[in-house]
Amino acid sequence: MLKSIPPIFSLILIAIAAWFTFFSSQPGNITSENIPETGFSTQRAFQHVEAMAQQPHYIGTAEHSRVRNYIVNELQKMDLLVQTQEDYTLNKNGSLVRPQNILSRIEGDGDGQALVLMSHYDSNPHSSLGASDAASGVATILEGIRAFLAQNKSHENDIILLFTDAEEVGLNGAELFVKDHPWTQDAALVLNFEARGSGGDSFMFLETNSGNAKLVKAFQEANPEYPVTNSLVYSIYKMLPNDTDLTVLREQANIQGFNFAFIDDHFDYHTATDTPENLDKESLAHQGSYLMPLLETFKSADLSNFQTEKELIFFSLPGGEMISYPFSWITPMLLIAVVIFILLLVYGFSRKSLESRSVFKGFLAFLLSSTISGLLVYLLWKFNLYIYPEYSEMEQGFTYNGYYYIAAFLFLSLTVAFFTYHRYHKNTNKASLLVFPLFFWILLCSLLAFYLKGAAYFIIPVYFGLLQLFVMIRQEKPNNLLMAFLSLPAIAIFLPLLVQFPVALGLKILFASALLCFLLFTLMLPVFAYFKRKKALAVLSFLIFNILFFTAHFKSKFDEESPKPNSLVYLFDADENTAHWRSYDEMPDEWTENFFGKEPVIIPSNEKTFSSKYGSNFTWRAEAPSINLEAPAILFDSLGTTDEITHYSLKIAPNRKIHRLELFADRSMDFEKFTVNGLQADDTRLGDNKFNVHTRRWHDRLLTWHVSGRDTLRLEFSLESDKKPAFTLYESSFDLLENQELNVPKRSESMIPRPFVVNDAVIFKKTISPE
Repeated sequence: MLKSIPPIFSLILIAIAAWFTFFSSQPGNITSENIPETGFSTQRAFQHVEAMAQQPHYIGTAEHSRVRNYIVNELQKMDLLVQTQEDYTLNKNGSLVRPQNILSRIEGDGDGQALVLMSHYDSNPHSSLGASDAASGVATILEGIRAFLAQNKSHENDIILLFTDAEEVGLNGAELFVKDHPWTQDAALVLNFEARGSGGDSFMFLETNSGNAKLVKAFQEANPEYPVTNSLVYSIYKMLPNDTDLTVLREQANIQGFNFAFIDDHFDYHTATDTPENLDKESLAHQGSYLMPLLETFKSADLSNFQTEKELIFFSLPGGEMISYPFSWITPMLLIAVVIFILLLVYGFSRKSLESRSVFKGFLAFLLSSTISGLLVYLLWKFNLYIYPEYSEMEQGFTYNGYYYIAAFLFLSLTVAFFTYHRYHKNTNKASLLVFPLFFWILLCSLLAFYLKGAAYFIIPVYFGLLQLFVMIRQEKPNNLLMAFLSLPAIAIFLPLLVQFPVALGLKILFASALLCFLLFTLMLPVFAYFKRKKALAVLSFLIFNILFFTAHFKSKFDEESPKPNSLVYLFDADENTAHWRSYDEMPDEWTENFFGKEPVIIPSNEKTFSSKYGSNFTWRAEAPSINLEAPAILFDSLGTTDEITHYSLKIAPNRKIHRLELFADRSMDFEKFTVNGLQADDTRLGDNKFNVHTRRWHDRLLTWHVSGRDTLRLEFSLESDKKPAFTLYESSFDLLENQELNVPKRSESMIPRPFVVNDAVIFKKTISPE
């Protein structure tokens, strides 16, 4: 009777599992402000976001001071003593800034070890309102600590509230705390709240200098209701240059902890669309769902006991479950899978349930489908970039219609898979079709076991695949619903990755998602191999692909809901006494045409002065009117020569309101010594080599000063006597649209300033040398 269940029920089960995987991972209800004072209210937290994210509030702006005062006032409403920490910091990348951290400390009954709740309150220069990044993190802590105090529970550990400044310009506030604040000695564990988009699941990823086992176990014991995490991201994160405030605390003070960040709607990241209206309240609720149970767990825990060499594999499942096991299990689990696979081959061939010819057909189907799927998606995306050149204006690499493309290309991958495998429905042993996919998965897991251990949990769905192969060997036509049920672990583990990869890394890796989608399909061959209408499923998948692809087309244009990023700067070269408009754009629009015309003059891409982290450089240039820009006061002195080393002093005092001052010098010029306002930059490592931004240099940029007042920049440096120092100075003020002499019109509602680059700026350029 069970074997007669129609295949449609298997499809329904798979569809329900896919829906549950995506929609069970974060809170579905938004708690109102009327809930008891002892509970975390998403709505109350959101009111903090609305209060802070009214305007861009980067360092040096009046809004920056207003937001700082708002946070201080909210802490004081809770009867907390508040202090600020302010001083110059110079990070290892040459970023100089004077941050103002906000701190408060809730005393516990214990010996003074402290749990740190951290987020940053500055927004990214120049146009981001910073609702998600990171007013959401500040709001989470303000609301969470208010609810905690209302509970009036005793606790052993102190709780430090640290709202850092200047995170967006170089993590300088965190560095100031680590180097100069006495509370650093007591800080034992950090919960850091961040964002890299404006919605989606909040992902937990660890920061530790030792093994992760005790941190993972503590996280599991806290039992947050909606954990979203895995050791794959943890392993990748450790391999990449990390850039959260927690990274500074971990590297410089050996303080470990947890980051919590949501990354969906990546197109809002660092832009003028990072507004309270665009922040998903479910993501804010998700942050709160982490904070409250972790605060309850760590308020009296022994925070000095998290050091260990032991590493754990871990991953979360839909519905709030989290699985972990030791790294020491990786090799045994892999070997057991290999042994089971070999035994199944022997058993299958001995029963004549497996056939060499059919196994070879399975290999051909696998090779053909994977090659066509990956190549087709790669070429189609390249074609998309050709017919939609406006996509190049999105610095983040993720377009407003990006989710439609992800879904479309996943269904295109399924189309290829269904169409290829439908040819092997007749006169082919179904169990044999699964042999090569399982061999490939075991081979992949073997590589991961050595080179990316955090992904070693991929072996778990393979075990279910081996069980399915056993059933298929035993039964000519196994129960389809049972096969679908045994495929659920593969869906739960791999389906979220299909979306997370292109969201996190950009749509340029859509082909990787397509390949992973096909690999997931191969683990579901025990379901689909017995479908007689695989060609119909291919047609259905292709129809869905077309619907999604054409929907993406109709949503490809920029409008008020999906505004076009564009750019304009005014650059005055004091050496040449010339003024020009500059832009980073690829496509003219009605706003930039006012300055560059319909066919802009393209400049060589050799001026990398203001390139973004995504590699964008100036693209266009046009003559601009000269305006009165007051030059900075510059005092360059030689302090004498000793042992063929000449010592210099350079002082620069801006004479206009600026936000950023940069110095460049040819990178071949390594200084013997270099101090900025009395500070020296720490060394940094690039690969296995040690570098210093001033004394062993790797690029032309020497210094970036993010100005917050009218201070004087003081440099003292030494250089071999046969070398003559020469600097190129750029002073930038982000007030282009307010400059009455230039009279630049405002953008329309369908445009926003291009993020990640110096934009909407009036720039003064000058060469500085002793002569």
